[in-house]
Amino acid sequence: MARDENPFRSLTQLLRDARDGDPLASNLAFSLIYKQLHAAARRQLQRAASNGVTLTPTALVNEAWLKLSAARFEIKDREHYLAIAATAMRQIVVDAARARLSGKRGGGAVHLAIADEVGSDAHEVGVLQIDAALQRLEKLEPRLAQVVQYRYFAGLTEEEIARLLGITDRTVRRDWRKARAFLYAEIRGAA
Repeated sequence: MARDENPFRSLTQLLRDARDGDPLASNLAFSLIYKQLHAAARRQLQRAASNGVTLTPTALVNEAWLKLSAARFEIKDREHYLAIAATAMRQIVVDAARARLSGKRGGGAVHLAIADEVGSDAHEVGVLQIDAALQRLEKLEPRLAQVVQYRYFAGLTEEEIARLLGITDRTVRRDWRKARAFLYAEIRGAA
């Protein structure tokens, strides 16, 4: 193997090497980033009502890792990878909600609690409603949708998001407020 077998390669380099088929790099990268992926998965699933979600954080991480392992994309850094992983996890949760909804004809819809995230009213909103609202936001204001994706789903800090998007922390805060207002209005209008 021509690759450097240094186990102290940066996470970014390990992820790149894993994408290129290096099994050692894949194992090392997974062990280094697992806790962060697990925390992101736990955040997503904690927002889901316990009666509707059958995924565990570990299962969600494993599904996302497998999905991303098969994908070919350029990895900029840890934050970029976490953002992409959060998107993959969101898609997996939405797909699970759609499957459950189609199987139960609406009776078993998965719900998310978004009290402090999108608005001030404590209520539950369906995963599919949040996904639809986020897709509408993405069509109108792609950067605002990215901020939601990175903060709400990936759990990145304002500083990490700013670095990832090449904007200031202040712009991230402003975008977050605008995005929350948009999503709150969309979800309230759909209810």
